[in-house]
Amino acid sequence: MKKNRAKVFRTNAKQLWVMALLCVATPAFAADDVEHRYAQNDGVKIHYVAMGEGPMVVFIHGFPDFWYSWRHQMNGLKDDYRVVALDTRGYNKSDKPERQEDYDMSLLVQDVAAVIKAEGGEKAVIVGHDWGGAIAWRFALTLPQMAEKLVIVNLPHPKGFLRELANNPEQLANSQYARDFQHPDSHKKLDARTLAGFVAKDEETRARYIEAFERSSLNGMMNYYRQNYPRKPYQEIVAEMPNVSLPVLQFHGLKDTALHHHGLNNTWEWLDKDYTLVTIPHVGHWAHHEAADLVTDTMKWWLKMRR
Repeated sequence: MKKNRAKVFRTNAKQLWVMALLCVATPAFAADDVEHRYAQNDGVKIHYVAMGEGPMVVFIHGFPDFWYSWRHQMNGLKDDYRVVALDTRGYNKSDKPERQEDYDMSLLVQDVAAVIKAEGGEKAVIVGHDWGGAIAWRFALTLPQMAEKLVIVNLPHPKGFLRELANNPEQLANSQYARDFQHPDSHKKLDARTLAGFVAKDEETRARYIEAFERSSLNGMMNYYRQNYPRKPYQEIVAEMPNVSLPVLQFHGLKDTALHHHGLNNTWEWLDKDYTLVTIPHVGHWAHHEAADLVTDTMKWWLKMRR
């Protein structure tokens, strides 16, 4: 009996230690504290911001967004990590090529690799949301030697998403907006203020987003969809994918109306390492905004326990 009680005490002590680490008050995020830097990928300049020192964590935003999307997570991790968030090409202060083919997924992956190299690193923890999640999955599949671990927010594994597009009428209906975005003139129906309203709920944040989107290329945003959003036959795309060879932490807001949570099913079959899934009820597509503390604290715990 004494031996069992000792085991219970050690476990509880460890849990208390982790909780104490996570509950230390973190100063509010100050955008002026970030370092603004640039990386080059074959003539395309990629803007990114960085804070902190330590192992590198690279954050990749989705649509419509920019580096500021990750302010909560950067603020929470900066004391232990070198946190880096980029503006993907077409957005904010990064270059904005106009050709559709300049937004091919292979180039978006190389942009992330260029940022890691610009920071003097050989690999990093890769974190992505939405299109950033798509880039992160592809990065893990094609450049696993440059990725330590993978964190995904609201973007099912490509195989799960393609399966849902092929077989789930609800996901197919939810994806109609993406089909509309693939039209040649879709960018003419967008404006910075409307896009900012999707992401930002308070006036100060909305103003930051409007300013960033006014600097962005609306046509470039749509080129992500024109060049990369999957088209039939989905089975051929799936057949080309190997398993992901990295540990994966995945968050998904179950109220996401763009990406159905059924796409999460069977994800573990496409991974060779451990998989941690956190589903969040009553939260939508921007889980890292809507449940910022939960996402940040879980990331901190997951990364600390895996050092």
